[in-house]
Amino acid sequence: MLPIHTAPVSVASETASRGQILARRNQTSPWVSFLESGRVVLGVMAGDVMEHQLGVLEGPCWLEASSAVLDLPPAVDAVADTDVELRRVPGAEFRRILADLSGPARAVLDDVARAHRQQTELAVSRLAKDAEARCAEWLLQHAEPLAQGGMAVQLLERKRAIAAQLGIAPETLSRVLRHLRERSLISGSGRSLNLLDLTGLRSLAGV
Repeated sequence: MLPIHTAPVSVASETASRGQILARRNQTSPWVSFLESGRVVLGVMAGDVMEHQLGVLEGPCWLEASSAVLDLPPAVDAVADTDVELRRVPGAEFRRILADLSGPARAVLDDVARAHRQQTELAVSRLAKDAEARCAEWLLQHAEPLAQGGMAVQLLERKRAIAAQLGIAPETLSRVLRHLRERSLISGSGRSLNLLDLTGLRSLAGV
């Protein structure tokens, strides 16, 4: 995404052996990593074991470039599948490089990174969470404050389209929403859903 030769002098080289964890999902790192050589597996770990594999990177390439561009923690876990050679760029210097891009170029880069990040988060959600957890997370992401207080979600799309985003059947979405109402986590029907228990929804979503 960004040529490594533009990186500043303070790049640090590092060698990692097969099986070494290079990045942890949702854990902030002060570094942005460039994979010089070797292979890295991306996915969702359970403890120190890669439980769900989402993809493989072969160097040379940036590791979790979209998250780095957006200044967000990694969306997936990364484990060396072979011995690898890395170059670590301080996050602040990486962002300084991006700041030198022209406005239109930076806007395009941000849009691409944001779309890729959303796709990755959806893939992780489908692997790591059941239907109720995915639905709770989706509701929290789309919640907007009400003038009279509280939070609500306006269903601007058909339930079939929302179910497709969550990777579940429309019938499953209807069942999950009914269960959330029965547990007093949400209320309402039709196009408007009130979020009654944000703490309970966050606990269910695992966020």
